Amino acid sequence: MITALKIIFGVLLAWMCYTVISTCLESNLFKEWDFLGSIPWMRATLWDFYANVAVIFIWVCYKEKSIFFKILWLIFLVCLGSIASCAYVLIQLFRLKPGEGLKEFFSKNG
Repeated sequence: MITALKIIFGVLLAWMCYTVISTCLESNLFKEWDFLGSIPWMRATLWDFYANVAVIFIWVCYKEKSIFFKILWLIFLVCLGSIASCAYVLIQLFRLKPGEGLKEFFSKNG
């Protein structure tokens, strides 16, 4: 199960990096912002994004001891979105020792 999750989140991370980079090369968000901000679904998508950031950040706060890393991950989550989410999950998965499973994955670090 852990190996499958590593593959899934690795693929998601690679896909999101590709999607963001290729979109940046095609379109400038700052030039398009006035138009995008006027679309109701874009505003709803942004609210949805930040609600998800809050949920993931609560888990990060539970897992991380250091206030520095909590703040750093908040910045990453806000600025990078699902790229940071996938990276955080992958880091947590690779921190697991052989034989550990989802129980240890979701529990607080020792």
